[in-house]
Amino acid sequence: MKRYANTAVAYAVIAMIFGVFYREFTKFNGFTGRTVLSAIHPHYFVLGVAFFLLLLLLEKAVGFSGAGTGKVLAVYHVGLNLTGLTLLLRGVVQVLGTSLSSALNGALSGVAGIGHILLGISLLLILLQIRKSVSAGT
Repeated sequence: MKRYANTAVAYAVIAMIFGVFYREFTKFNGFTGRTVLSAIHPHYFVLGVAFFLLLLLLEKAVGFSGAGTGKVLAVYHVGLNLTGLTLLLRGVVQVLGTSLSSALNGALSGVAGIGHILLGISLLLILLQIRKSVSAGT
């Protein structure tokens, strides 16, 4: 359970850093439009902080963690951070007004898609573990 709490704290720090980066980077560059940089902060707060705090509560309530939980959560971390990285890259490109080739634009979208797929699969696997634990306890 302590690992879940520590992970939530780490993602809170990352979320705050990205929030400050978004604010200062756009201000420094005189950017006033919409950018995906604004999405990094809430992504890390919800998918990082809130998710791991919920896992902490669920672990305390039903003890769902098993032998494969660590591997599933490793995939979750990869998915979340891959998604965050692609949001960062896309946002920086938007703020700087850099045009990407269609191949590079497609590659960036593809990597973002892979991050989202990893997040979705690992979230589903965790939910199935939780459901199994809850069913076994009733």
